Amino acid sequence: MTSKRLVEIVSLKSQRRHARVLRVGLHDTRALIHEFRKPLLVFFLTIFIGGFVYLYLNNTYSDNEPLQLIDMPYYMLTFMVLESAIKAPDEPYLIVFWYAMPLVAVYVLGRGAADFLRLFIDREQRRSAWEVAVASTFRRHIIVVGIGHTGMRIVRELTQMGFEVVAVDMDIDKEAHERLHQRDVPLIAGDARNEHVLELAKLEHAVAAIVCTSDDYANLEVTMRIRDMNPAIRIVARMWDDRLAQQIENFFNVEVLSASDLAAPAFAGAAVGAEITQNLHIAGMEYSMIRFIVGVRSFMDGATVDCIQESEGVDIVLLHRENGGADVAVSTRHPDVHPDGQVIVQAGDTIVLFAHHDRITEILGRNEKGRR
Repeated sequence: MTSKRLVEIVSLKSQRRHARVLRVGLHDTRALIHEFRKPLLVFFLTIFIGGFVYLYLNNTYSDNEPLQLIDMPYYMLTFMVLESAIKAPDEPYLIVFWYAMPLVAVYVLGRGAADFLRLFIDREQRRSAWEVAVASTFRRHIIVVGIGHTGMRIVRELTQMGFEVVAVDMDIDKEAHERLHQRDVPLIAGDARNEHVLELAKLEHAVAAIVCTSDDYANLEVTMRIRDMNPAIRIVARMWDDRLAQQIENFFNVEVLSASDLAAPAFAGAAVGAEITQNLHIAGMEYSMIRFIVGVRSFMDGATVDCIQESEGVDIVLLHRENGGADVAVSTRHPDVHPDGQVIVQAGDTIVLFAHHDRITEILGRNEKGRR
């Protein structure tokens, strides 16, 4: 990539960031106006409608000097602050305005001050309004419902991959909220079974939703609500009950990840000192990846990479030798990704294999027999 192209990309990202800040600011301003809508409405109605009424009464029914419509909002303001710019009238129906306007000013200032103090003291409410404003600018983002241990890890992985994420949860602790804030992930505080909450998360613009609360039936309800509001969105749901998971997959076109299915390979691998990935389903076949250490009397000890791959029908994607050895083709410090086929595998080497899941488990069993 040329330096010119890199500068263009950085400039484009900066422009997008500035545009987003502007959109967030406009949305937040609308939210603030909404918070102060009652005193603002009374204020503007008073100076404009009240000014028009005063003008009509003065010019139609009194002998006072005629007034101009353009001056009336200013006169109403001077009435409010007890500094009138015109002479006090004699007519009772006009004098009423001179006494009413200060009362309106007291209401507007008092109500506005009360709302300001409420927002200032209740900072969480103000912060929530800001996060709703941020979420309103997202497009093609991913919604994560349920910010527990699993949900937080999902958010972390997605943000590291460069995706924009909106989190939804009814109640999370302050520490978790701060961690979301550090990753620029807005939190919509509320029940995702509520349509309004999903609208605040901009479900209509999201490309995917991950439902991972600890309650299967809550996950089911949220999944149904999301599918009803956005039939095209990709949904991934976490389930503990395998039967319920199967039903959701069949009826709602949802990818369901069972907690037991996810945990089983990890527990089995850990028991024998290996790491096994979750199965990948490709064209009706199950594939896995495994990391393990070659045993002293393993069938792989002394065989070349090519020999192992051809005879076992696997792909060795990484080989690492901690203490070096006779084979100088293997790095003693860094893992060798896709090692040369003539490299000789030795006991103690760390191997990462990719193959059909049944082949993976068979190879792991034979390697363990060699160890024993």
